[in-house]
Amino acid sequence: MKDRNNFYVTTPIYYVTAKPHLGSLYSTLLADTIARWNTIKGKSVFFLTGTDEHGQKIAQTAAAAGKEPKNFVDEFIPEYKKTWDLYDIQYSQFMRTTELYHVHGAQHLVMQLMNNGYIYKSEYKGWYCTPCETFVAEIEAKDVLCSSCGRTTHVVSEETYFFKLSAFQQRLLDFYTMHPDFITPKERFNEVISFVESGLKDLSISRTTVSWGVPFPGDPKHTIYVWVEALSNYITGVGYGQLHKEHDFAAWWPADVHVLGKDIVRFHAVYWPAMLMAAELPLPKKLLVHGWIKVDKQKMSKSLGNVVDPVVLQEKYGAEQIRYYLLRQIPVNQDGDFSIADVETRIESDLANDLGNLLNRMVLLAHKYDVLDVPSFDCWSDAALELRDESINVIEDYSIYMDEQMFHHALARLWKFIHAVNTYFHAQEPWKVIKNDDRTKFLEIISVTCHSLRTIAYLLWPVIPQKMEQLLMSLGVPYKHNEHTFEHLELSVWNEKFLLHKIAPLFEKPIKEEVKEQSMHTESTAEIKQENYITIDDVIKVELIVGTISACQAVEDSDKLLQMTVDMGDKGTRTVLAGIRKWYQPDELVGKRGLYIANLKPRKMAGIESQGMMLVAEDKDGKLQLMSAPESVVNGTRLR
Repeated sequence: MKDRNNFYVTTPIYYVTAKPHLGSLYSTLLADTIARWNTIKGKSVFFLTGTDEHGQKIAQTAAAAGKEPKNFVDEFIPEYKKTWDLYDIQYSQFMRTTELYHVHGAQHLVMQLMNNGYIYKSEYKGWYCTPCETFVAEIEAKDVLCSSCGRTTHVVSEETYFFKLSAFQQRLLDFYTMHPDFITPKERFNEVISFVESGLKDLSISRTTVSWGVPFPGDPKHTIYVWVEALSNYITGVGYGQLHKEHDFAAWWPADVHVLGKDIVRFHAVYWPAMLMAAELPLPKKLLVHGWIKVDKQKMSKSLGNVVDPVVLQEKYGAEQIRYYLLRQIPVNQDGDFSIADVETRIESDLANDLGNLLNRMVLLAHKYDVLDVPSFDCWSDAALELRDESINVIEDYSIYMDEQMFHHALARLWKFIHAVNTYFHAQEPWKVIKNDDRTKFLEIISVTCHSLRTIAYLLWPVIPQKMEQLLMSLGVPYKHNEHTFEHLELSVWNEKFLLHKIAPLFEKPIKEEVKEQSMHTESTAEIKQENYITIDDVIKVELIVGTISACQAVEDSDKLLQMTVDMGDKGTRTVLAGIRKWYQPDELVGKRGLYIANLKPRKMAGIESQGMMLVAEDKDGKLQLMSAPESVVNGTRLR
């Protein structure tokens, strides 16, 4: 029986007809973050990833390249391992479906299904999509297009073995009812239930016209249908079908989380559980189904030429910066848009300004006044205790989001705390305190900031591990990989001593490429100039976002500006400056909801970068009033 302390997470195995792209990195990064999070929570973790190397599509692509299938797929494996290494993906095993242990395990599963009476031989005639390696039901093929990819299918007719999928319709529906959290998000779960309720047909699970695959046990004229064989990797990767690894299989299976894209949810949520039921094996506990990463509002596709190379991104921006961007910017439960502008904004605003600059300012100020050893404190001021209470709250909230794999929410919540720490540090004015010879107060401010940064580093470690280990080294509290760090963090006892070290800046601001303006040419000298007019297309470009002010302070050396920290929901937390100091005190604005233009180019005012514009209106008395939205409209909602 599986040990409750063991945690098993998987990625889909990637089809090796090309090197990895941003979408495959995203799936793998999700699994790596899940693995790291459970590691700091004290669990023993097994993280499986790998490549799917059989099937008709690979055989055809290899033939077109003039190569044998095995030699063809071998060429891509170094690219995958290199990319995962660049992004510090710490998998336990990289499995390949061409390895003998997997071949034997897949055959063992099919034999178990046969022995249990769920496989029979007959003839199949119908539509088949070669790129997806998918049989298409007649009802889906009235226009002879694949329901998954939209490409043309073709008719196949051949002798085949069938799996009695129809026998599991009610059992699957009962399982879904008993396990309402089996699939995240709920939208995908509802689609699966609807599909199963519409009726299941028996599934063809062998081919006689495809030789590049795993031989069907007892009938080598057939090969096992690639999707049956590929899905079995989740159990063969932890020892299924290997006598000397029966203990390993029992220790890790069932999987705690299968990470996959929404285009393959049916295989994982219907066919895979049915086969496991037929083999009398436990079912996985959860499917985390993420959306697509879109570029220019379209799914990445080689045919469209919009595939993003993660190696190029790493070379330009750094692996950990991209790790953070993908988990913060892309909502795991829906499609997300990728843009270089967003990458650069997240790096500059969140990582360099909010986090990196906080550490740098604190350490440099401490060193300036010869504070290297920061003592522990038994008694704290009210402001310090308030921030400690907030650190307890963020640990609890962050943990809930991370356990639910809602990483974008977890990071938005953590950045709210980071803004609170910045607000505390600025409000306490330690540079003035030390000049007034109040060294004890100065040390307390530094200690509070160190304790807060330590909490941030441990929580953020699963997302950007190397940078957070550098941060902890700067505080003189190196990360201990074998320590149950989260359990220690939950105690929230601020009794650490710190030894501060200067380090290079954690994050460099990206050098943004200037966009060259295209010249405009008129076709007629009689053309009416429209400089003072905007079109509906111009209006659509403006992103008006609902946000709540979580912190606010006056900007030094300015009698007009207020600096606000604004929670914009899925858009993240942003710094917004507004010239409304004449009409509002900072404390008066905390908790106020407002409307913001969120897609303006960041602009510096008084040396501070503003990442949006607040909408206000002048009332009859000449006072500027905040524009707002009903309470039922959540932060991050775009006005339309």
